[in-house]
Amino acid sequence: MQAILKIEGLSKHFQLHDQNKLIPSCANVDMAVYSGALSALVGPTGAGKSSVLKCVYRTYLPSAGRMLFRDAAGHVTDLAQASEYRMLELRQSEIGFVTQFLHCLPRKSALDVVAAPLVARGDILENAQEKARELLRLLNVPERLWAVPPATFSGGEKQRVNLARGLIARPRLLLLDEPTASLDPATTDRVVDLLKVIKAEGVAMLAIFHHPELVRRLADRVVELAPPVAVTDLLENCAS
Repeated sequence: MQAILKIEGLSKHFQLHDQNKLIPSCANVDMAVYSGALSALVGPTGAGKSSVLKCVYRTYLPSAGRMLFRDAAGHVTDLAQASEYRMLELRQSEIGFVTQFLHCLPRKSALDVVAAPLVARGDILENAQEKARELLRLLNVPERLWAVPPATFSGGEKQRVNLARGLIARPRLLLLDEPTASLDPATTDRVVDLLKVIKAEGVAMLAIFHHPELVRRLADRVVELAPPVAVTDLLENCAS
C-alpha cells in the first residue's frame, strides 16, 4: 500500500534573533500515513507533536526534511517546498486540520461555521447546512445554539463546533490535535465512533490525543517522538 503522506527527516526549530538562540521543536521525524488508518503521535510535552501537524498543514515552515503528499490524482507534492497557492488548494480539497482552538469569523453562526468547508467546495448551501445539522446533533451541540456565533460558547461547545467543521468535508488527510481535550466522556465516545466511521471510509488521519486510552482505541500506528535537543547543545553543534 502506498502512503498518502511520507515524512522524512522533518525538523523544526525557532530562531530568536535578538538572543541569537535556536529553540528546537520536532527533530528527525520519519513516518508514513496511510488511507483508512490513523497514525498517532506520542511523546513527552515539548517533543514537537503539534509542530509536526503544523508543518504538514504549513502553518509552520519546516527547518529541514521532506513531507511527500500524494493527492487524489496521484501527483506527489513536497509540502515543505510547496507554494502558498498549492497549500491553499490542498487545504480546500484534500487536507483538513482540527486544532485545539476554534478560529472563525465573530458574527458567523455555528451552523454556517460548520457548513463553510462544504460551501467552499461548491456544495449548495442548503445541502451543506443539512449535513452541518446532522454533525452538530451527533456531537451534542444544543439546537438553540446553532444560530448563535460560537464566540459566546463554552470551551467544550466550541470544540464540538470545531470538530464538526473539521470532519464535515471528509478530507483525504485529516490532522487532529487533541480533538477531545475539552469534551465530556459521552461526547468523546461519540467522537471515537465517528472517527472510526471516517477511517472506514478511507480517510487518512494523523493525530495527537490527550489520553493514552484514545490511542489504544483508535490508532493503527503509533510514532513516538523523542524530546528535543537542548538549546545549548544545538548552538554548540551549529558552531562546530
